[in-house]
Amino acid sequence: MFESAELGIEIDKKTFAEEAPKVRAALLEAQKRLAASNQAVVVLVSGVEGAGKSETLNLLLEWMDARGIQTHTFGATHESDELWPEYWKYWSVLPPAGRLGIFFGSWYTRPIVGRTFGKMSSSAFDEALDRAVEFERMLASENVLVVKLWLHLSKKAQKKRFKELGKSKKTAWQLGLRDKKYFKRYDEFKANSELAIRRTSTGEAPWHIIEASDPRYRALTVTRTLLQAIEERLAQAQAKKDKADKSKSKPKLPEPKPVNLLSELDYTKSLPDDEYGDKLLELQGRVNQLTYELGSQGRSAIFAFEGADAAGKGGAIRRLTQAMDARLYEVKSVAAPTDEERAHPYLWRFWRALPRKGHVTIYDRSWYGRVLVERIEGFAATEDWQRAYAEINSFEQQLEESGTIVLKFWLAITSEEQLKRFKEREVTPYKQYKITEEDWRNRAKWNAYEAAACDMFEKTSTSTAPWVLVESVDKQWARIKIMKHVVKALEHALGKKQRKK
Repeated sequence: MFESAELGIEIDKKTFAEEAPKVRAALLEAQKRLAASNQAVVVLVSGVEGAGKSETLNLLLEWMDARGIQTHTFGATHESDELWPEYWKYWSVLPPAGRLGIFFGSWYTRPIVGRTFGKMSSSAFDEALDRAVEFERMLASENVLVVKLWLHLSKKAQKKRFKELGKSKKTAWQLGLRDKKYFKRYDEFKANSELAIRRTSTGEAPWHIIEASDPRYRALTVTRTLLQAIEERLAQAQAKKDKADKSKSKPKLPEPKPVNLLSELDYTKSLPDDEYGDKLLELQGRVNQLTYELGSQGRSAIFAFEGADAAGKGGAIRRLTQAMDARLYEVKSVAAPTDEERAHPYLWRFWRALPRKGHVTIYDRSWYGRVLVERIEGFAATEDWQRAYAEINSFEQQLEESGTIVLKFWLAITSEEQLKRFKEREVTPYKQYKITEEDWRNRAKWNAYEAAACDMFEKTSTSTAPWVLVESVDKQWARIKIMKHVVKALEHALGKKQRKK
């Protein structure tokens, strides 16, 4: 795989002087077109030590408009790794539409370095590469072009490069213990890199292997590769937009099955007032203790609440927060995405808002909006909401792997009970803010939302994060059921002996 990148190809000064201005002008024009599009670009600058990765980063900033570029450096470890899932650091800095991000180091650094130095097993290495492919496929679907550059040197060329750097005091500072350490492991590093490149060079995000011994050849090849990738992506995006405009139609609303998970719930369940108060106080006390213990075990938690309008999500959330230290939780009410959020991949706003270790985030509606309201209202294309199930499952799996406890509640009421609560809100002054025209529009599509919810349960209720369906006609019953489940789940996750209820 690396043979063609070890040929020592060179470009003379005259050719470089003639070609460089042309490529630079074309890059600036492509960047201008990119800025007016709904596409973003992520460039991974990777490769062997001494291959000129820093010089390549500086070149791109020099030849392009640096105002439209964000640069980020990642090593095998990162200060955020102790607080958030691994991919949080990449999600949190994804460039918005119209801009370009250059990643010096990436999601490949940890697995390749870890495998080379014996800190990662073969199976873990394979899992890391599979996750990289999955991530890049999602980015490609969400209007993010990933350009992966691998700058390569033969072992002989790397040794020569290090020797040249060490000759002069002006350049010796560039040669450190890290470079010597990697040179000793060159063969292992090359073998693992080749395996990673072979496994992860896909149609959505192919690798570009560039011979890097000659700076002029490297510079022109890198910039031409990036230019071609941007121009091709912009052409594809325009063709996709033209096709979508021609075939745009109203979404076909799903119909619920006569018998489904929601229709089979027992909506008559209730809890008397005299039992409710005592149970609530007891469970709130336990929630308080357990949420304090999250930090000592390096855990965090997310409670996601979904359900029909007026199902009682807000009231259930308030009973939880009454039991928790306000310094340890945050409640997020998810509404329509802002312009900034629309300029990024769908899950971006949820990744960047994850709770750090020891904290809890409670969502009043969540990332499931894509397969519920966006599906029913036609805000997401069919292919977008259909692939969202797998993307959400992967998201929640990564949360679980990082120590985040994910609990998902669906508060269910009947259509008749919703109508009753809507009318009550209209005539109660302090509840009128809760009822809007949108609520009535959504109610008109009750069957479609029920069908979409059942599809969601089927495709996203996993062993990692199962759905808990809560009968909510009686609010007291619903609140106690939720509190009991929170306590049970936290006790199990934190290894606490569960009490008899």
